Amino acid sequence: MDSKTIKGTALWNDVWKMRALYLMLTPGLLWYIIYKYVPMIGLVIAFKDYNIVEGVAASPWADPWHKYFTQFFHSPYFSQLLTNTLLISFYKLIFGIAPPIVLAILIHECRSLVMKKWVQTLSFMPHFLSWVIIYGIVIAFFSETSGVVNRFIVENGSKAIPFLTSTDWFRSVLVASDVWQNLGWGAIIYLAAISSIDPSLYEACRVDGGGRFRMIWNITLPGIRSVIVLMFILKVGHILDAGFEQIYIMYNIQVYEVADIIDTWVYRTGLQQMNFSLASAVGLFKSLFGLVLVLVSNSLAKKWGESIW
Repeated sequence: MDSKTIKGTALWNDVWKMRALYLMLTPGLLWYIIYKYVPMIGLVIAFKDYNIVEGVAASPWADPWHKYFTQFFHSPYFSQLLTNTLLISFYKLIFGIAPPIVLAILIHECRSLVMKKWVQTLSFMPHFLSWVIIYGIVIAFFSETSGVVNRFIVENGSKAIPFLTSTDWFRSVLVASDVWQNLGWGAIIYLAAISSIDPSLYEACRVDGGGRFRMIWNITLPGIRSVIVLMFILKVGHILDAGFEQIYIMYNIQVYEVADIIDTWVYRTGLQQMNFSLASAVGLFKSLFGLVLVLVSNSLAKKWGESIW
């Protein structure tokens, strides 16, 4: 038997030995294949003059092939849409990466088990709320006429601030509400990473005279560095996904200038007007752009000894 045959036999023997694990893995693989990879066939719509009656196969090819990409890039709103999308995503990335880490460390350092459970439960509950409910909470706090915050401001002799209709404040509301919703959920990931750190490292630091802050700086943060880099790279890959559901529910015509993003424009121009070819072209552009960012950020992470692959 040649070396390839021997390696193949050994591989199948290993697969058979771990057949139970592979069987457990099968539902997840099938989900990804059916809902993530099979729909990629529909990307061909981006290069066709798609007609919903004729179907994908019968619809004629676009002439030229980049017709809908050009339509998007030459749109008078393209620069504004791209700027808004990148800015909102960048703000969410920068202001959203540190709070979950800080919360996870605080929960880990808390010595009261009851307090830990309460804080964890209350912090990740917003993750399960829809943006419709969160928008109702935002209105209750920041409405210009009846919001709790503005009532406090007015009662103290100042003028009410139009948080939800002002181009100066709307992005701040978007970012703050997004950070609040994902704070506890993100902390769970870092808590899991912290729990995997060898406790003997903390004991050694304590014996050497290190305090809590020294342990956090020299043990906890280096111990979860790989997870921080992983989460950062994954978020960079979704830099063009600024949060369609959140923005579509919360924005209004008065803040289009700073809140209208690629996804909301595609929804209005591509889907409501049934221009599916344009919507597919923009979706393909976003995917390729995200892939490039993931590759670049992963290459940069390798220089610090951390990367996804």
